[in-house]
This record gives sequence, structure tokens and C-alpha cells, in this order.
Amino acid sequence: MNIPSYIKKIIHDLQQAGHEAYIVGGCVRDILLNRQAQDWDITTSARPEQILEVFPEAKYENKFGTVLYPIRQAPHQSKNDSQKIQSSKPQSSDSTIVVDVVEITTYRSEQNYNDRRHPDIVRFETKLDKDLERRDFTINALALNPNQSDKIIDLFGGQKDLKLKIIRAVGEPSDRFKEDALRMLRAIRFSVQLGFKLEPKTQRAIVKLAGNVKFVSAERIRDELIKILASPQPSEGILLLHDTKLLQYILPELERGLGVKQDRHHIYTVFKHNILSLKYCPSQEWPVRLAALLHDIGKPKTRKIIKGIATFYNHEYLSARMTEKIMKRLKFSNENRLRVVNLVKNHMFYYNVGEVTAASVRRLLVKVGQENLQDLIYLRVADRLGSGTPKAMPYKLRHLQYMLEKVQHDPISVKMLKINGDDLLLKLKLKPGPKIGAILDVLLSAVISHPELNTQEYLLRRARELKELNLEELRTSAQEVIAEKRSAEDQQIKKHYRV
Repeated sequence: MNIPSYIKKIIHDLQQAGHEAYIVGGCVRDILLNRQAQDWDITTSARPEQILEVFPEAKYENKFGTVLYPIRQAPHQSKNDSQKIQSSKPQSSDSTIVVDVVEITTYRSEQNYNDRRHPDIVRFETKLDKDLERRDFTINALALNPNQSDKIIDLFGGQKDLKLKIIRAVGEPSDRFKEDALRMLRAIRFSVQLGFKLEPKTQRAIVKLAGNVKFVSAERIRDELIKILASPQPSEGILLLHDTKLLQYILPELERGLGVKQDRHHIYTVFKHNILSLKYCPSQEWPVRLAALLHDIGKPKTRKIIKGIATFYNHEYLSARMTEKIMKRLKFSNENRLRVVNLVKNHMFYYNVGEVTAASVRRLLVKVGQENLQDLIYLRVADRLGSGTPKAMPYKLRHLQYMLEKVQHDPISVKMLKINGDDLLLKLKLKPGPKIGAILDVLLSAVISHPELNTQEYLLRRARELKELNLEELRTSAQEVIAEKRSAEDQQIKKHYRV
């Protein structure tokens, strides 16, 4: 079991002081699934003040029995385990840094959740079983003492549910979800992260209590939604939110597409099209996936029948405004909100081979942002596949990628030289005029053939020689070399994109 040595030592130190101690929860689940644990939580019979006696550097600043213990090391050392450094602020005179913060929590039971989120009463317990009873799902109600027999403490069938790939609430599901409404979203998230199914009774309880999600903060909902979108099965997660009645409280705008038919190349309703666009989105980044999910949410409001055909004129602009409103409501960062709204607003960009020039592609780059162009292409692919079109990358999308690379890099130009016209004016005392362009062309032709000559020292020396010559013949020869190289590069880019 890949358990960090410092976790074993914490448990050892607590046990040496006469207390019980176990790793507990998701880290045990991940060990059994052969996944890398992201967080290490420890539960113990020790009261907070007793934990502080064992670990004087720890902090206790809450009423829930959770003590935060910083793991420190010298900055020049590397950790023996694979935990990700969470912060690197220098500490005290020994020049150590905090590389992890471990939560050590006293056994506890909880009662009365009047806000459907936090317990009104927290009671410290002396037995592990009381602590495991309060946890959300059986697969998270597992405990392990790594310093003894490595025996798993499993009071609720969590190991069996791991084998069956089931998300099952501990005890009575309705009680668990009444205690903390966020658990309903966590159930969906674990389902798509792990590829598990919801146990039927657990799913029925979510359907029954779905309205309680309104007691969960926008930030918590946002975080769970991001994890669902970043999971291996994001579209299944959104459908599960719909099936459990949660989606109507989280993204009601999305559900307005239910039953809204489309015409022409669209064979699905607006809702199904959005779901399938998410499913087929080639990007692994959740903001692009969110854009795929929301790109057509404005269609129901813009739908008009003209000559017997359903139209959705300017739906992309309404979709962008609705997306912005959603992301503000769920407290997304300004950076992520601007990125997603930009993609949704521009997903209908026009591009036809033969009609679009390099200049218009440059304008598209300016409008959307060079850093967003690949995401926009991913969104167009998702939109096509979500419409039932079997071909993800038609010729004109491949041609757009070719044009983008061509106008972005422009590799065969005087811009690649280590000197420019200003250098010639200043250091060679030349006057502005065509002679400067001629010298640069001749220098470029030399650098194309011999890239190692692209140094300021050589180019200035060669420019001094050239300024005394009649450059017309040299320039003609140079431009032939440049044109030949540009053509070769262009053919290479075209071959890459099959255009």
C-alpha cells in the first residue's frame, strides 16, 4: 500500500501516546481501487487538546474536532512520497516549508442539520464505529491502521460495494441527504469519477430530496459541477443530474431544451444535442466542456418557424448572455467566465474555403484570441458530432487549422532575423528607403540556407558589405530563395492538415 511515511508516523505517534488512530475515508477507498490518493485523513480517539499535546505545531481553530497538522521539510530536500506540494511559505528560523497539511479528526457523531449542510450538535466519541456511522457513502466509511495488520475496518459493506461498483449511502439514504444536501451532488460526482452506479434506494432518496440542493452554497455546487465536467464521463453526470431531478435546480436553463425540436442537419432536440456535444467534446479541459454543454441554451428562446422550418437566429449571442448569468450565479472566476462566454458567443464563426482570406483569419484571431482558437475548433467538432454528423473534422475545419498555423507563425519572414530595419538605420547610417528592405531580403535568404548565420554580429557585418553593392540583382535572387522556402513550408503545413 502506497501510504506516505509521514502518515504512518502520525498514526504511530498517536498510538504511542495511548490513542487509537486510523486513516479513513476516500484515501482508503483509493488504496483499494489502486488509485493515487489525493488527500490523507486521519481519525483518532484523541480529543483535540490531546492531539495538540502530541503535535505542538498543529492548529485547532474550529469546533468540529479537526486539527490541522503541517508537514515540514527543508526546501532543498525532495519528498519521499508523491504528494503534491500545497504551499511553500518559509517557516521559522529552521528554513522549512510546509509541503502538506494533514487533517486529524477526533471520533465524532453529529445531530440536527437545520441548514441541511452543517451539524448543530457535534459530540466527540470514544469508538470508531460512531465516527464511521456519520459518513456519507459505504465506500468512504472505511478505516485502516497501516502500522498493524493492514486490516480494513468495514462496518457497512464498503468493500463489497467497491467490487459491485455501487454508490450506496451509509444507513438510511434520506437521513444522510437531509443531514447534508451536498452529498447528493457528491453521489453523482463519485459515480462518474469512478464509473459506478447509484444504488436504487440511494437514487430514489436523491430524487425525493433534490429540492434541498438549494440550501447548498453556489461555490460548493460549482466545485462539484467542475469535478463532474472533468470526469471521464461528463455527459453521463449531467444526465444523472437530470434523472435525479437535481439539474432543474442547478442549470434550469439547460432543461428548457427538453423536447425542443430542430430542423435541417440537427436530428436531436436542443437538450439532447447539448448533452451529446459535451459527450463528444475532444477537449479534456472542463471550461471547453462547459462551453460545449451550454453553447445552444439560447435556442429555445430564439426558436421561430419560418416557412415551416425551425430557425434560431442569433441564438449564440443569447446563449453567451445566459452562460454569463449562470457562471456569475455559481460564482465562477472572472477568468473562467470570460473564457467560456467567449467560446459560446463565437461558436458560429463563418468559414468557407475560397471565401475566407488570410486577413479575415487574422481578424478572427484578434476577435477570439489566439489562445482560444484551438478550443473554438474543439467546440465546433463537439457541435458537429452532437448533431449526429459522423465526420468530426470536415475539409473546411482542417483548412482553417492550416490557415491558422500559416498566419500565426509566418516562419519565413524578416521578423525571424536577429536585426531589423532600425538596426540598419542606426548602425549603418542608412537613410529610410527600399535599400533597407533589399538588404533584409538578402540577409534572410542567407539565413534560410544557413540558420547558424542568424546572429546580430554576422548580419551587421554582412549588411555593411551589401550596402555598397547594387542590390537589385541580389534582391531578385534572394526573393526566389524566400519564395521557394515559403512554398515548401506551406506544402508541409497543408500535408499535416490534409488540405
